[in-house]
Amino acid sequence: MTSEIVSIRSVSRSFGDLKVIRDLNMTVREKSVFGFIGKNGAGKTTTMKMILGFLKPDAGSIAICGEAVRYGNTHTNRMVGYLPDVPEFYSYMTPREYLRLCGEMTGLSPARTKARIKELLPLVGLDGAAKRKVKGFSRGMKQRLGIAQALLHEPRLLICDEPTSALDPVGRREILDILANVREQTTIIFSTHILSDVEKICDTIGILNNGRIVLEGNISDLKDDYRSDKITLEVNGGESLPVFVEMLTSLASITELRQENHTFRITTSNLPETSTDVIRILNESGVQLRKFEVQEPELEQLFIEVTR
Repeated sequence: MTSEIVSIRSVSRSFGDLKVIRDLNMTVREKSVFGFIGKNGAGKTTTMKMILGFLKPDAGSIAICGEAVRYGNTHTNRMVGYLPDVPEFYSYMTPREYLRLCGEMTGLSPARTKARIKELLPLVGLDGAAKRKVKGFSRGMKQRLGIAQALLHEPRLLICDEPTSALDPVGRREILDILANVREQTTIIFSTHILSDVEKICDTIGILNNGRIVLEGNISDLKDDYRSDKITLEVNGGESLPVFVEMLTSLASITELRQENHTFRITTSNLPETSTDVIRILNESGVQLRKFEVQEPELEQLFIEVTR
């Protein structure tokens, strides 16, 4: 049975009169890539700061690998690597010098630190820049160095707070590739509002809305549960078109139908049944088909539905 790496139970947190987190319950299981998603200001960063012991919950409990997180001085952080959205470095150092300093601070032996640096710099694509000063690094290079620093002590949990939000498409792809490569080594919490990034690397998600998890689970299973397939049809016009439209609107499996000239966008609760009926109606009405395209459920569609 897969063990729980993070367990959050009935956690609340307010800032003055503003209640940011409300009775939050969340579980992150071992060796998963957990997409922690929500709108800007939903409370994702507040939650992660509580997991790290930087903020004290007003109520509830948080545990990492079964050990309670304690505000201000928590031993659980020895099991956690953290990549903030804007990592900061000593700009006069090289990556090797910076990682060596981090190794000393975390109590790694010089030999182990040296071995880890040798492993990590190629992993994050910085072996060719190991002797360059950090002050000359791009934003993407700094993010990659941040990942190396977060993984230096071989944590059981890696927390990434909006790691791709300020990067260009190439930089985003590089970070996602790195995280995909380390998923076998550690559990990852990937906090973001970029849903396409979540679909690329995450296997499970938790959607935060109004301070609570409103949906949590395996992405594929959740898509099936909230499935609402879409079909795009393009047909030729002609005298038969009104008959085709009338027959199409009579189908019970169609939950939404939009028409733009000769293009029809169909939302259906039963894709096989609707597809069969559409082909039948095309044959019976005599309307000629130009395009038939099925659009599978997307995470964006699910996100919008549960956060309305």
